[in-house]
Amino acid sequence: MSRSLPVSLFFLACATLAAGAETAQQRGKRVVYEALDALGGKQYLAMEDRVESGRAYSFYRGEIEGLSIATIYTRYLVPTPGKVSARERENFDKDQKYGVLFNESGAWEITYRGARPLDSKRIDAFRDGTLRNVFYILRERLGEPGLDFYSQGADMYENRPVEIVDITDASNLTTTVYFSALDKLPVRQIFKRRNPEYKDFDTEETIFAKYRDVGGVKWPYSIRRYRNREKIFEMYSDSVHINRNLTDDLFTLPGNIKILPAPK
Repeated sequence: MSRSLPVSLFFLACATLAAGAETAQQRGKRVVYEALDALGGKQYLAMEDRVESGRAYSFYRGEIEGLSIATIYTRYLVPTPGKVSARERENFDKDQKYGVLFNESGAWEITYRGARPLDSKRIDAFRDGTLRNVFYILRERLGEPGLDFYSQGADMYENRPVEIVDITDASNLTTTVYFSALDKLPVRQIFKRRNPEYKDFDTEETIFAKYRDVGGVKWPYSIRRYRNREKIFEMYSDSVHINRNLTDDLFTLPGNIKILPAPK
């Protein structure tokens, strides 16, 4: 069989045959936990923080709107169902003094003028996007009550065999994830988010590629985001490090910083 079919179709056929005796829930859970093992298993779950540095591009209507030298700091907290249990700081440009901070108390844009609270739409989008990100789900949410896995089966995506799984939480929010049938790693995720302005739904899509080993953990060095099929963000990491003992002062506002008025 392997000699008569292309490799990708061979893996697709094998995945279909192997899953014949499983329910959709059993298959979905198996695929998700295989992905966790592929990402590093216990080492992935023991990842306490992460630092990603590289080039970040923002887009508007398909055209490049901005380019930055970006460093993204992430620190995981004790999981709390329904809440973002992580802190994140995004620093931009070479001096890395200014950027955006998200923690459990709120979110701010930090500039030379001071710290300005972000508007509620941006905070809600960050929290929703984090909770529904497959890497966050695998690190923080697998033991959460009400989390459900449902396999959509095997398919092809960009000429590679994939397993497609719907991950749904207790609030009935679903992220659909495409996992490579070859190396088990996430390659694509999609979810819908209500647009508060137009009262309809935006489709949020993220593509993951160029995985590398980072201290025993696999992490994508290429991340692309789309909204309603239009590219809105790209990041190409030059370096990724984990377990750097990031301290609280990185994720909290300095006591002497000026707090600016919130946007109207």
